[in-house]
Amino acid sequence: MQHKINQQRLQQQVSVDSAGTHAYHVGEQSDPRSRAFAAGQGIDMDFIRARKISVNDYDSFDYILAMDEDNLALIEYYAPDQHDAQIALFLQAAHELGVVSELAVPDPYYGGDSGFAHVFDLVNHGCDAWLAKLANV
Repeated sequence: MQHKINQQRLQQQVSVDSAGTHAYHVGEQSDPRSRAFAAGQGIDMDFIRARKISVNDYDSFDYILAMDEDNLALIEYYAPDQHDAQIALFLQAAHELGVVSELAVPDPYYGGDSGFAHVFDLVNHGCDAWLAKLANV
C-alpha cells in the first residue's frame, strides 16, 4: 500500500502500517519469496518487520483491514469496547467494485511460487480500491 501511496503522492493524507493477529513472527521479515516477488515488481519490503496488532491501533488508525474472516474475527475480538477504527476485510472495497471475486486473501505460503503472484495481484487490487474509496470519503 505504501508503494501506491508514494506513487500517488498521498504521503501527507494517508498513513499505513501492517500488523498480525498473532505474535509468532514479531520482529521478523516476511517470507523471502514474498520479498523477492515484490522486489521484482519494484517494491522494497526489506524494511518491514512483523508486529502484533495493539490496542492503540484501534484509535491510531481510521481503518483496520483484515486479510480473511479468521483474522477479522480476531481483530474484532481484540477491539476495545470504545474505538474509532472501522474494521473491514481488505478485499471488501475491491469486491464491491467487482474487481475481485474473493473476499479473503489466501496465505501465499500454501500456494507455491504462483501463490505469491496471486496474492500480489489481490493486494494490488485491494490497495487501488481502498485508495479510490478514501478519495471519495
